[in-house]
Amino acid sequence: MNDNPRIGESFDSFLRDEGLYEDVTATAIKRTLALQIEREMLSQNITKSELARRMRTSATQVGRLFDPDNDRIQLDTLVKAASAVGKTLAVSLV
Repeated sequence: MNDNPRIGESFDSFLRDEGLYEDVTATAIKRTLALQIEREMLSQNITKSELARRMRTSATQVGRLFDPDNDRIQLDTLVKAASAVGKTLAVSLV
């Protein structure tokens, strides 16, 4: 144990103690996936409107995917977006 009273156990422990862990984790996962999709779009020169066309959805829905304040993206939307850039989405419990 550390003798410094200003140092806690870990950031994860802090988030759990504050009841924020699940929300923060969900937001981080969503943002990471959106960033990966965006990078694939850039590397393949795919526009957001083209992504929407490939996903068979609206530009508004695609906008929600890339909105950093919107962490309520459905799993099927992420699967469609990954597929639209030629990738698959893998989800696992750890």
